[in-house]
Amino acid sequence: MSARTTDEAEPGSEDGRPAATEAAAATAAAARKREQRGWYFYDFAVSVYSASVLTVFLGPYLTSIAKAAADAEGFVHPLGIPVRAGSFFAYTVSASVILAVLLMPLAGAVADRTGRKKPLLAVAAYTGAAATAGMFFLAGERYLLGGLLLIVANASLSVSMVLYNAYLPQISTPDERDTVSSRGWAFGYTSGSLMLVMNLALYMGHDSFGLTEGMAIRICLASAGLWWGAFALIPLRRLRDRAVVREPGAAPAVSGWKQLIATLKDMRRYPLTLSFLLAYLIYNDGVQTVISQASIYGSEELKLEQSTLIGAILLVQVLAVAGALGMGRLALRYGAKRTILGSLAAWGVTLAAGYFLPARTPVWFFALAAMIGLVLGGSQALSRSLFSHLVPAGKEAEYFSAYEMSDRGLSWVGPLVFGLTYQVTGSYRDAIISLVVFFALGFVLLARVPVRRAVEAAGNPVPERI
Repeated sequence: MSARTTDEAEPGSEDGRPAATEAAAATAAAARKREQRGWYFYDFAVSVYSASVLTVFLGPYLTSIAKAAADAEGFVHPLGIPVRAGSFFAYTVSASVILAVLLMPLAGAVADRTGRKKPLLAVAAYTGAAATAGMFFLAGERYLLGGLLLIVANASLSVSMVLYNAYLPQISTPDERDTVSSRGWAFGYTSGSLMLVMNLALYMGHDSFGLTEGMAIRICLASAGLWWGAFALIPLRRLRDRAVVREPGAAPAVSGWKQLIATLKDMRRYPLTLSFLLAYLIYNDGVQTVISQASIYGSEELKLEQSTLIGAILLVQVLAVAGALGMGRLALRYGAKRTILGSLAAWGVTLAAGYFLPARTPVWFFALAAMIGLVLGGSQALSRSLFSHLVPAGKEAEYFSAYEMSDRGLSWVGPLVFGLTYQVTGSYRDAIISLVVFFALGFVLLARVPVRRAVEAAGNPVPERI
């Protein structure tokens, strides 16, 4: 009997592969898609905190509570330390960043060494959701409670994002990653928009609902925590932990700072990954500064009303959905690196346009917000997916802790440059245009990273387009 020729298919197969192999591949693909759909919903769950709590409601409300508790000179005294009431919110955010920097590398290392990302994600998510829901009880002079809840919620958010992002290389093939990451961001901006619309309707119509302004804000804050906790159930049901392949002599997780130092030392083995992280740190600092300072620019330099600024924030949230999905499609055609470079050029053009905006003309500010929204979601989503290709297998959470610190813990140079420029020139226009340097330098550094060699050096398969 003659041997079967190589191009002769086994019964039940279409391309020469055994039917059992095809069935196994289809089952694996279906399981992967199910995990991806669950993964998207953590962005959907948590983004309402950033959109409604941090960006819109908590800062002014917590400041008003601190001022109500202040002494005759305008100071409050947390732990006996004199703090001007108007600075309490900013100092509390800074304290939450310090705590997050201590916890993120530790959580990442524990997740990688134990393989138990999901239980850690659950702890971080529900700690943050509970702290946010607890903001309902902020009333009177309870500024200390507000500061504590903010620190816990912010730090929990940062830790949960490390663990959430670390799933990306495990639930998607290299060629799927840009699309999956972009959809996650789109889900997040969609939920942020929905919650922001509902919160703004409640806040602006609080009299018709028989509520005081303070009660309306407290309901808005608490609703974000309830939303976070409710929708976090979906990823926690669908995501699964993977078995850990332990490296010989792998050290146990240690304290936060020591673990961060150990992670950075390990990253020296992958200098191209570090090169990308440096480029990301710089241009993301510019992105975060634009987000945090745009409302100040609008109110102080352009003399716009608060309602205009809130409407612009909502427009950014809505258009960021389209931007994330649209740039994800561009990445399929041109590769993530080229698409990110294009977005950085667009950021520079946007800031240049912002410099020339006339005062007291809301329509032009809305046009600027539209430009920001279209590039915001895509540049963030594709940066995450590109970094996921540069992470060695088994170190996803550990490396994403360094990435997340670049995103949340180290974005302070941009605000410093913005503030110093304003202090020297007295012009917010000069301050906003000064941020172009972050996008220009980030563009140059990213352009110099050979991403294909970086992916290969990390030991990962290189996608067709990157």
